[in-house]
Amino acid sequence: MSQIVVTSAAPSQQRAGLRLWLLAFAQFIIAVDYNIVYVALPDIGKSLGFSAGSLQWVVSAYAVGFGGLLLFGGRAVDRLGQRRMWLLALGIYAVASLAGGLATGAGTLVAARAVQGFGGALLFPATLSLIMTSFEEGPVRTKAMGAWGAAGGAGLSAGALLGGVFTEYTGWKWVFFINIPLAVIALIAGSRLLPKDAPRGDRSGSFDIPGAILATAGCSLLVFGLVSGPSAGWGSLRGAGALGLGLLLLIAFGLVEKATKDPLVPMSTFSNRSLAPSMAVILVYQACLGAAYYLLTTFLQPVLGFSAIEAGLAFLPLTVISVVALGQVGPRMIARWGARMTLFVGMIGTGIGLAAMVAGMTVGGSFWTVLPGIAFFGLAGGVTFVTMFVAAGTGVAPEQQGVASALASTSQQAGGAMGLAVLVAVANSTLHADTVAHATASHIVDGLRLAGVVGGIATVVGAFFALLIKKDSPSAVSETDATEASVKVG
Repeated sequence: MSQIVVTSAAPSQQRAGLRLWLLAFAQFIIAVDYNIVYVALPDIGKSLGFSAGSLQWVVSAYAVGFGGLLLFGGRAVDRLGQRRMWLLALGIYAVASLAGGLATGAGTLVAARAVQGFGGALLFPATLSLIMTSFEEGPVRTKAMGAWGAAGGAGLSAGALLGGVFTEYTGWKWVFFINIPLAVIALIAGSRLLPKDAPRGDRSGSFDIPGAILATAGCSLLVFGLVSGPSAGWGSLRGAGALGLGLLLLIAFGLVEKATKDPLVPMSTFSNRSLAPSMAVILVYQACLGAAYYLLTTFLQPVLGFSAIEAGLAFLPLTVISVVALGQVGPRMIARWGARMTLFVGMIGTGIGLAAMVAGMTVGGSFWTVLPGIAFFGLAGGVTFVTMFVAAGTGVAPEQQGVASALASTSQQAGGAMGLAVLVAVANSTLHADTVAHATASHIVDGLRLAGVVGGIATVVGAFFALLIKKDSPSAVSETDATEASVKVG
């Protein structure tokens, strides 16, 4: 039996395990923050005077800040240090969360959410880069990624539940205040457990300021244009203009990168045959996932009349199943089939699960009619999530893991914004002009079902991008070896 070790750089197996728990906790914080606001949106809208069309910006401002600054954040991680950026990101999260909880106007809250997004744009690539460089490629890293993904799944569940509890009993402000103690705990632990960064003098090359400006502006405008779709309309100057300008800036960014000696995104990163196809899969998957949460929330609250806490509890089955898939099923499938085939099967299952979930949404239905679809969606989606990030990071050089993680997450954020924009528009297409303000349950359900079917078909089609990933072999480890690897990373 072959012996699997973590890495020679790890001071001890125990310390490596603690470090993994800490990095998983960081992903838990990101996931909590992503999901906690959904069930609080109606109360936030009433309290701060958001209009029906502007309320989505409580979610979208975070997406713009996160997606727009990810490439900058990823390169900052590679250039300035993983530990340094990780700690800075948590500090930004804590301050922005305090500002969000204290907000007394819609503009202040939207600005705070955008700053939270900036914190996420630093924290996500720093966390993923630390995992990729701390755990050896193969079964050990796959197990570590499973723990990271499972923590994210648990965070989604905790976010939905906590959002309901806080909104119901303490007020919506606590959906932001809760981030502060979580960030402080991680900061204290990270200052002790994370390895010190190499001296800045050991990091050769400039930071590529022109590339950073173009990438940030281009990505921000692109995500802004996408999330403006449902409220402003695709033909509007705001949405279409932002999309067009964002694409032009990204084209200019590509030209600058080719001519720059030390680019923000080294072109050699794309020589890895797994990264670009993985990014395409991530974009389609996140479009499906982001829309699924919106569709389910809309069915539970406006149609079924669930309270905030009831809606939060209704998300528990989805996330419990996802956590099992992330931490156990996905890594075992990768070990047996390889990332390429696991990702293909997982994407097809995710699309089928979404379609099955909306098939149970009827005017006379209940939570139980959508539960089978929720379960299947959670299982397939969990397998897909952990696999797509394993595939994106495989074969990438350690000094480029930050930017590779940022590229993968940029696709994730763009996909989420695009899915929300397109599928919300599809869902609203069944509402006539005179019924938008007073939509009947029948009109709402018709839109949700149509959007779910469109999203499910798109996800199944997107599965074929996985077949473009470099063909890999299933890990040559036995079940016992896999178990040993799991023990040694956690």
